[in-house]
Amino acid sequence: MSDYRLQEIQRRFGIIGESDKIKEIIETIVQVAPTDITVLINGESGTGKELIADALYNYSLRKHNKFIKVNCGAIPAGILESELFGHVKGSFTGAIEDRKGYFETADGGTIFLDEIGEMPLETQVKFLRVLESGEFLPVGGSKSRKVDVRIIAATNKKLGKEIEKDRFRKDLYYRLKTITLTSPALREHPEDLPLLVKKFALDFANRNQIAFKGFSPEAMEIMKNYSWPGNIRELKNFVESVIVLQKGEVISSHHVHKQLGLDEMPVSNFSPNLPVKISKTVEQAERELILKQLFLLRKDVNDIKEFILQDKNMDFLQLSHSSDIDYPTAYHQPAKPVFHREIPKEEDFQEQEDESLINMSKIGEMSMADMERTLIEETLKKFGFKKRKTAQALEISERTLYRKIKEYGLKE
Repeated sequence: MSDYRLQEIQRRFGIIGESDKIKEIIETIVQVAPTDITVLINGESGTGKELIADALYNYSLRKHNKFIKVNCGAIPAGILESELFGHVKGSFTGAIEDRKGYFETADGGTIFLDEIGEMPLETQVKFLRVLESGEFLPVGGSKSRKVDVRIIAATNKKLGKEIEKDRFRKDLYYRLKTITLTSPALREHPEDLPLLVKKFALDFANRNQIAFKGFSPEAMEIMKNYSWPGNIRELKNFVESVIVLQKGEVISSHHVHKQLGLDEMPVSNFSPNLPVKISKTVEQAERELILKQLFLLRKDVNDIKEFILQDKNMDFLQLSHSSDIDYPTAYHQPAKPVFHREIPKEEDFQEQEDESLINMSKIGEMSMADMERTLIEETLKKFGFKKRKTAQALEISERTLYRKIKEYGLKE
């Protein structure tokens, strides 16, 4: 698909991002939308599942017919069946006339069932019948009715686990998941965060005529490393609120820390040996672990050099004050001792070329990515590009090692 087509869909439906995950979603939408096949959209709350449903409808052959959205979690279980399939007069207290349900209203069009995992089991039975045959029975009715509806469903629940807990029908799940789209959590594509921030900030500032001078690089870095449990919805609300509070200012890392409540997070009274929850990706945590080991190694080398220098200096002082040293008596002034040893200089003890993987004197001139690349490359060479031994030496998984080799273009 052309980049222009991708950008057109993204602009039209607000699906923002340039990561592979976002591009994959757009490409699947274009392939699936023109068909009548059922689509299940998975994803955490706030990841934009409804935007995907909108795109599927608008690129379908049914785009000129009705599109009805139903949040199954927002309708009480006792009346959801009536809302979906309608009811006949007198079927229950308050049913003073026949009423069409959402399925019958959407006949010929598309229905989007959000939070399908909240649908009660008894309603799931009727819904499965609609999926399989297009037929349903209104509440209190005795005659089946037939509809032609394209179904798009979404959930933030793991339906496989809901099946294990007997809260979701297995046959319905397999009927729904003919085509499955996964809307990624924001922490899974942090490279798209600057684009999202820019979009939300400019839209809000223009709409409310508020001066906006942007985010500092440090502030943006903190935001990229934050986990965003509420995903894109949380990010949008955060951007709008911080713009209002810091009107006319460049939003700094201090503002971001304060608004996200990071300053209130406890940073002490915990054991470093216990697992802790961090707002970093696995890749970021592994990189920081590697760099930490590098700097600890550099510190060890410096400590050894300092110890050797002190030891040499002590040897000289002991020799200088020894009563066993003979001094010439001419001019009655002590000359250099017979066993004189020059005070050693630090450069005399520079590291010799050995099996060290990293030139420690160069670390300060390298970026984090450069150091990681160098460490991995030299470790690979040391073990003859044997991946398993290299991964064990670096204390990272083989999967991570393969990804880093590809990322840095390392070749044997």
